Amino acid sequence: MELILTVLQIVAPVFLLASIGFAWVKVGWRYEIEFVTRLAMTISVPALIFVALMKADISADTLSSLLLSSVFAYIVLTIIFWIIAKLAKLDMATFWAPLIFGNTGNLGLPLAMFAFGEVGLGYAVVVFAVMAVGSFSIGVWMVSGGGSVTKIFKEPMVWATLAGALFLIKGWQTPQWTTNTLELMGQMAIPLMLITLGVALARLKITTISRAVILSIIKLIVSIGTAWVIGSYFGLNDIAFAVLVVQIATPVAVTSYLLAQKYGADADEVAGLVIASTVLSVMALPVLLAVLL
Repeated sequence: MELILTVLQIVAPVFLLASIGFAWVKVGWRYEIEFVTRLAMTISVPALIFVALMKADISADTLSSLLLSSVFAYIVLTIIFWIIAKLAKLDMATFWAPLIFGNTGNLGLPLAMFAFGEVGLGYAVVVFAVMAVGSFSIGVWMVSGGGSVTKIFKEPMVWATLAGALFLIKGWQTPQWTTNTLELMGQMAIPLMLITLGVALARLKITTISRAVILSIIKLIVSIGTAWVIGSYFGLNDIAFAVLVVQIATPVAVTSYLLAQKYGADADEVAGLVIASTVLSVMALPVLLAVLL
């Protein structure tokens, strides 16, 4: 019973905040999702990433192991889901990237923070950074069918990650007034991302769900299995291991839907994946956390 209550305390704030965004749309109130997303991704999330890395109590060995684990996990997922998509004769531009890259930002960062505290958040930022770089480079290439991967260097999150990693490795700290300002900016990120997730889910429209449910189950099983094996192989400590598994297991990100719309993939199919995998995560992630805690 105590374990159940602990898990509920972790996941309840995440899904309640997302429910606020969902309800906001359903009652007909205006929500400028493009403005809020740009605010979060340009200012708030980069500040959160930088401060989390700068203040993280992560040894060089753990940092390198977690970084390598994350990179290898996404490489393995890329190969596995390429094979699955080919065997199932799925449209690669529509399905490949969404099956690989999960919602490690809107959902993964809050879960890691509520479950494992500031240490967990520091670890989660590392996985999120790997996902973000991959999603905004290779992921865009997968959906668009081409283009330059150098676009990632226009993303503030990438520069925040590089700067935060440098400060972490060197043991540097910004002046206290700067740190306080950045922390205040970063504190907006998690509630904004969760509420925006709810808003985005409320606005999605899908035409079919059966295939999305099957693929969401496959994604969850493959993702957990891959992260579990790789995390064990690299000998991650308990918290880093748990964070890696949870982050890799997160559902399809709403950004996958936005990219599908932008580059002409089947946005309705991706919308189905987002909704089906997110609903599945409501049931699966608490169980996964109960196993990992």
